[in-house]
Amino acid sequence: MKAFLRLILAAVLVSGIAGCTGVAYYAQSLEGHVKIMTARQSVARLLDDPSAPEALRAQMRDAQAIRQFAVDELALPDNRSYRSYVDVGHEAVTWAVFAAPEFSLSLRTWCFPVYGCVPYRGYFSKQAAVEFASELRDQGLDVHVSGVTAYSTLGWSSDPLLSTMFTQGETDLAAVVFHELAHQRVYIQGDSEFNEAFAVAVETTGVRKWLRLSGDTAGLRRYEAERARREQFVALVTMTRAELARIYESSGSMDEKRAAKTVAMDKMRTRYRRMRDNNWGGYDGYDAWFDAPINNAKLAAVSVYSDQVEAFVRLFTLCSGDYPRFYASVRKLGKLERADRLETLKTTERCLAAR
Repeated sequence: MKAFLRLILAAVLVSGIAGCTGVAYYAQSLEGHVKIMTARQSVARLLDDPSAPEALRAQMRDAQAIRQFAVDELALPDNRSYRSYVDVGHEAVTWAVFAAPEFSLSLRTWCFPVYGCVPYRGYFSKQAAVEFASELRDQGLDVHVSGVTAYSTLGWSSDPLLSTMFTQGETDLAAVVFHELAHQRVYIQGDSEFNEAFAVAVETTGVRKWLRLSGDTAGLRRYEAERARREQFVALVTMTRAELARIYESSGSMDEKRAAKTVAMDKMRTRYRRMRDNNWGGYDGYDAWFDAPINNAKLAAVSVYSDQVEAFVRLFTLCSGDYPRFYASVRKLGKLERADRLETLKTTERCLAAR
């Protein structure tokens, strides 16, 4: 943790050259992270504490088993991350602010130490996130604010389990732990689409293996059904993004593009309702997403976590489901230039790591 804090402190000092806004942002990041770290409770001690609520101890037992599975079966880092617990007292631990121009699906990026350039800006305070989002809207940008249930320091500090990670049950907890630990295994600065899709691939294949080896066939069926719905949701978003790209590239006036953009969003909602009612048997888990405002930033944020996932899962299969070979292959991809990296990922017909 000390090394991570030194990096953040250095960033605060460097950002002071650029002005007070930079200092304030890094200061809230440092303060929020330190608050989380100082509130940690050892999972092992909670399990041994008879005064701890039984529901909490049951969650810690699940988390401990998932953490060990990540090491034994997924070759994820065996370190101090996710061996402690913090009750954050909120529905999210941080809030991410995404922004894109009114007539573009390209997300604005911000650059930070450790992480490189990323297509969002995170805040430990929801109010601060909302205020920053308002500033961006005043600049004419499409803005989306999303609550985040977990974040990774990429192994620079011992990331704890958070209360926000337990709200959706054991399977979702496993998914989050596998995803965040994957970032510690491979992380390429400045390529969020690559990093997030890789982590989702580890998360997805890992959860499937977890459920299979646990003998939870009912849980596996539920998980596969949710993954299928997720894929259809992403396909719908991708279709809408393509329609919007054509609108934005057209020769129409700004008013004409704005009107066509509204029509495209309405059409997407209509398609969703049809899919929900006809294909999903009325499953309404995505209603809140579609009922809330939709704009370029919200649509583009989905793509960050989804566009390359299928290609990574394909590479995992080419590596015969061998996680160390898969990780070695991904590291090789990370050494390529960005365009070559994506092209190789999509077209390779073999695992890139030797047996």
